[in-house]
Amino acid sequence: MTVIAWDGRTLAADKRAVSGGGIARTVTKIERHGECLIAITGDWDTGAEMREWFKAGADPERFPAKAREDRATLIVINREGIRTWAIGPYPMTIEQDSCCWGSGRDYAEAVLFMGYDARKAVEVACHFQTDCGNGVDVLELIND
Repeated sequence: MTVIAWDGRTLAADKRAVSGGGIARTVTKIERHGECLIAITGDWDTGAEMREWFKAGADPERFPAKAREDRATLIVINREGIRTWAIGPYPMTIEQDSCCWGSGRDYAEAVLFMGYDARKAVEVACHFQTDCGNGVDVLELIND
């Protein structure tokens, strides 16, 4: 499972992926693409396909068919804000300065509410949410 936190400046994510049989693997769920920060949650294969669709231009006609099964979320953050894609080719714009996703979301949201940053939010979520962990990746949005 996953926990991803955005505090308005920094994007953080745990590194645990659980595959068939409950085996935990260490992966990277966030990356920089141009002026955007990208994150994926849910089914890895579907999320990766959505990520690559976005990087290739996000043509609505080429939206991955597998994504319509609602098994992953693509999160894109840039200076304009937060956009997410789940089952269709048109994004939902989130009009908040901070936001969290994944099974550890509630813990992370509480930590952000208390005034801590995204890294701390993910660290705390990993402590309490047993399907999150294996370390933390952090990226900062570059504002020129």
